[in-house]
Amino acid sequence: MRAILFVGHGSRDPEGNEQVRQFVDRLRPRLSASFHVETCFLEFGRPSISEGIDRCVEAGAAEVAVIPLILLPAGHSKLHIPAEIDDAKKRYPRITFRYGRPIGVHEETFAILKERLQEIGERPEEPDDGTAVILLGRGGSDPDANSDLYKIARLFWEQTGYALIEPAFMGVTTPSLDDAVRRCLMLGAKRIVVLPYFLFTGVLIKRLERQVAQYRLDHPHVSFALADYFGFHPKLIDIVLDRLQEVLDQTVSMNCDVCQYRLHVSHHHHHHHHHH
Repeated sequence: MRAILFVGHGSRDPEGNEQVRQFVDRLRPRLSASFHVETCFLEFGRPSISEGIDRCVEAGAAEVAVIPLILLPAGHSKLHIPAEIDDAKKRYPRITFRYGRPIGVHEETFAILKERLQEIGERPEEPDDGTAVILLGRGGSDPDANSDLYKIARLFWEQTGYALIEPAFMGVTTPSLDDAVRRCLMLGAKRIVVLPYFLFTGVLIKRLERQVAQYRLDHPHVSFALADYFGFHPKLIDIVLDRLQEVLDQTVSMNCDVCQYRLHVSHHHHHHHHHH
């Protein structure tokens, strides 16, 4: 029997964790009934990854596909989850573990972003002059993940008519949302749309709602709009099913990107110039 373990980031906000569970419930009808399905969290939520793996094994799984419900590859998906899988391999040497990719830069994410803009009255293909979009990510300590947000902003800019799509981050790193708003105002924006590159609600999304309300008070001559996060968008389900399918189709139990990254971590002085 095969099991699928979905890994949510986990939030201090119980509503954020509940949304992850609800999302997996919505996925279930699209999965074969033969799979055992579990949901776990990296932090702030139970079960933990190791508990989630234990549950899959207790249910009789011979193979566990670990699928991260995480937008951008960062420390969590490159280090923390693989370390948990390594531990599990020691506990359960007879069980096959497969590891999926995070959502990453997927064609359908752009379709979701466009729809989230349309819902608040935007026309992404032919927007009003003077409208700027701030693409807002979580932000972290992994420069690679932070640079992915810039790449996504650029690709999204290519597919829309906005003169300005500014990347910004909610925490840990800069530019902050305040920085991006200041920049858009300096460049003459009359309307500023904040587009969150977030999967589910949480402490940061709720803080963001308060921040946008404050901008409206501080800048009465500029219109501010806040688009919705990805949430239960049907295309998000398609993306996750794609990532699952990649894992179920593959014969190698780790994907190459991860292996290569981990070589760097373990013997970084040997493998600097070692590319596939």
